[in-house]
Amino acid sequence: MAKRKEIRRANARRGEIEAVLDGKRRILCLTLASLAELETAFQAEDLTALATRFSQGRLKAQDMITILAAGLRGGGASLDEGEVAAMRAEGGLAELARLTGALLSATFDMPQESTNRIADRTGAARGAGDAADP
Repeated sequence: MAKRKEIRRANARRGEIEAVLDGKRRILCLTLASLAELETAFQAEDLTALATRFSQGRLKAQDMITILAAGLRGGGASLDEGEVAAMRAEGGLAELARLTGALLSATFDMPQESTNRIADRTGAARGAGDAADP
């Protein structure tokens, strides 16, 4: 009898989310190490400053890459920011913005309207296309 490969699912209680990037299902999670990485990357004094910055909903494309890369590494992937920057998601920029907001919301328990601003302010709500496209 063949063994079935067990598929790991995201555990929302641990702040994990699922994403399909480059056609592969992945789990993202901002672990304590990932959060320390983001504090350094964003020159945040502490977690409160980091959460405050993100709750404003104003992110650059590089910010999204940094956050998603940290989340992917926290979920167990060994990827650098260059590899993450080249990834594609079905739904393009809108989906990448949604994933960034969902990851921050799962980590910081942000209200949905804060994470919606990320998609709105990136232009993702207007269907700006795939982040990797010119």
